[in-house]
Amino acid sequence: MLATIESVKIIEKAELIAELVIASEIADKYRVSYHKLMNDKATKKKIVEFTKMKELYADVQRFGRYHPDYKEIMIKTRELKREMDLDENVANFRRAEMELQTLLDEISLIIGRSVSEHIKVPTGNPFFDSGSSCGGGCGSGGACGCSA
Repeated sequence: MLATIESVKIIEKAELIAELVIASEIADKYRVSYHKLMNDKATKKKIVEFTKMKELYADVQRFGRYHPDYKEIMIKTRELKREMDLDENVANFRRAEMELQTLLDEISLIIGRSVSEHIKVPTGNPFFDSGSSCGGGCGSGGACGCSA
C-alpha cells in the first residue's frame, strides 16, 4: 500500500486519539485498579483458588451429575466465585474496565458515524447497539433479521 498524505494524516490523528485515551483519567483509574488487583496477596489468592476450582468444574461438566464429586465441586465453585466477585479489588477493576470499554465504544461510534450513519460498529454494549436489530456486527449474514 502506498502511503498517501491523507492516509498519513489519518494515522497521525488515530495516534493522537490513542495518546489521549492513554493519558485519560479513565485509563489511569484502570491501570491503578489493575495494579492493586495484581499486587494484593489476598485478592491473588482468591483468584488462584477460583481458577483451580474452575478447572475441576470443567472436568465435572464432562460427566455431569454422574461425576462422584459433582455436587461438592458445583457448590464450592459458586462459593469461590462469589468470594472473588465480592473482593474490593476485583470489583474496582471490573468497574474501571467497564468504564474504559465504554469510552472506547463511544470513540468507535463517533468515528464510524462520522464516515456514515450506515456503518455498523460492534460494541458488545446494548446501549450503543440500539441502532440496529442485530446488535451490530452480528456476523450471521442477516440470519438474525438485520440487514447485514
